[in-house]
Amino acid sequence: MSSIGCSVMSPPPRRVSGVGKSSGFKSGGELQRIIDAARSPEWSIGEGRSGQVMATRDSGSIGMPWVITAERAGRGMKVSLYRPGDDVRVEGDVIGELSGNPREMGRQFRSYLEDTPLDVGS
Repeated sequence: MSSIGCSVMSPPPRRVSGVGKSSGFKSGGELQRIIDAARSPEWSIGEGRSGQVMATRDSGSIGMPWVITAERAGRGMKVSLYRPGDDVRVEGDVIGELSGNPREMGRQFRSYLEDTPLDVGS
């Protein structure tokens, strides 16, 4: 009985390296390490679209949270602020950048979460 694709004469399967990863990180675990290091009690944090770190915080208006994101930009990540009601599919107000190893980037992101003034009147 012959098995499909196991012939001695068939070439080894081709592998595509790195094309499917859009976050720019070497491993999927790096983004999780950033998220883990960025944990803050007042913010919900997780992975957003295509390798983006997204943190949300209640604004007092249902369905309109404060949002801070970090997404790949060059060798680091760009940090953006979205006010309640802003469309997170477009670029927000850039408030800083992250650099270094994943753990350090997570600590820097947590600083943005804890230190960015959120204007209640906006």
